[in-house]
Amino acid sequence: MRFLAVTDFHSVYDLVPEILGKAGAVDGTLLAGDLTEFGPSEKAKELIDMLPRPILAVPGNCDPRDIVDLLRREDANLHENKIRLGGVTFIGVGGSNPTPFGTPFELQEAEIKSALERLLNDVKGPAILISHAPPKGCRDRIPSGAHVGSEAIAQMGSRFKAIVCGHIHEDRGVSRMGETIVVNPGVASAGNAALLEADESGNVKVELI
Repeated sequence: MRFLAVTDFHSVYDLVPEILGKAGAVDGTLLAGDLTEFGPSEKAKELIDMLPRPILAVPGNCDPRDIVDLLRREDANLHENKIRLGGVTFIGVGGSNPTPFGTPFELQEAEIKSALERLLNDVKGPAILISHAPPKGCRDRIPSGAHVGSEAIAQMGSRFKAIVCGHIHEDRGVSRMGETIVVNPGVASAGNAALLEADESGNVKVELI
């Protein structure tokens, strides 16, 4: 399976055709949050209509909480949800751990951990996490040098073959956290994206585009 991985559109969709051109043929889209810039949620339908399906999407901290309702209506919601495709279980937790800015969709670390534990409870075989927040210590560095990712995601990260995240605009790239691949595709409103390939054995390859 070959997926387009994108995040952080912030209501700017002008470069979606360019991203799709770079990506080529894909089997679906992994959408890691901040579809909008503080809403309105209906704005995100423009983006959903442009991306290859199936779409596995989580909200970001800058999305209104009711965007989950839109994603459900569009059969694209992965927030606190999971779906099995091609022998791989995709798990989603959107929003972010608390920020200093009081953005609309923030979760306490305990909420993130509880959601991940529940979703992983009966998973057999390889799993991939789609989260807006990165794990603490990996693809989460802001210009001051501080690491601001989620401790809960870092604690649970070893359960996943890969984590697709966003949130931290300055830390685009691909890293390893132990055996787990962590990718921040970069700000999609600037034309950044990634490709993720996965097979039923849990082999994962990631390329920034």
